[in-house]
Amino acid sequence: MTIGELIRLLSDGGYHSGEQLGERLGVTRTAVWKQLKKLEAMDIPLEAVKGRGYRLASPIELLDGPAIVASLSRESRRHLARLFIEETLPSTNGFLRDRFLHGAGHAEVCLAESQTAGKGRRGRQWVSPWGRSLLLSIGWRFQGGASVLEGLSLAVGVVIARVLERHGVNVALKWPNDVLLETGQSYSKLAGILLELSGDAEGPCEVVVGIGLNVALPESLRAGIDQPVAAVLDQAPGVSRNSLATELIEELLDLLSGFENSGFGPWREAWNERNAYAGQDVDIIQGARRYVAVADGVDVAGNLIVRRDDEVLRLVGGEISVRVRP
Repeated sequence: MTIGELIRLLSDGGYHSGEQLGERLGVTRTAVWKQLKKLEAMDIPLEAVKGRGYRLASPIELLDGPAIVASLSRESRRHLARLFIEETLPSTNGFLRDRFLHGAGHAEVCLAESQTAGKGRRGRQWVSPWGRSLLLSIGWRFQGGASVLEGLSLAVGVVIARVLERHGVNVALKWPNDVLLETGQSYSKLAGILLELSGDAEGPCEVVVGIGLNVALPESLRAGIDQPVAAVLDQAPGVSRNSLATELIEELLDLLSGFENSGFGPWREAWNERNAYAGQDVDIIQGARRYVAVADGVDVAGNLIVRRDDEVLRLVGGEISVRVRP
């Protein structure tokens, strides 16, 4: 019995006794009780009524691989090599990196209900509640080397923004890899993007594009995160995780299949239109060096243009942080 199997039974809106759950899952009532306690520890609230049993306090939409593939356009199905839906992984990016090591990985997509070792930029932990995020990675092989990937993470940000905007979500982008929810004059982190490259800098290389998107985020988890965070359901309460996954896969396959030839240029204006900190004073942190500059837009290579006094600087991604000044 897995957590996913138990949630699938409890998500039908009805009450189920421990005995009924045990019979359906082929385990003892004691085993069921232990799994129910795990759900509570995972911030998945249950309703328990004496004499009737248990059900989820609010339903969780599990990822549905066949439904996602069936909803893709014919062109996207032609590009997609394989879709993996996993219940728990250390990392969806790590899963596809391993696939590349074994000669696969290209045009493959991996989605997981949860991650035990998910990370964001600069190795920071990515917090994701079970079954309420989109943890998505897609692998692609490029022939032209790492230089053809300039600006790719920013283009991915535009893809995420466009998908969410179709559902009424107000999105802004923060250089180089954050997607923010815009509420009035403030921003909260909604999604992060992590690109991991391997191969030859001048020849064939593989990239894994990882996305962590908060769809629903319990208040108990928000309180433990050291920055303002948000979830899609904050502004689009009826959106489906499977629909979002389908739309993102569709758009990402289209982006990646053409990016080696087109580069970031066609995506530049769309990114600059959504630049959260355009014209604002920001703190630039490069290792031990820290200074204040005015953020402009990005250039055709995805570098951030900032102005410091009379000097114009172009910041390349890497170990650079840009933070809006209070």
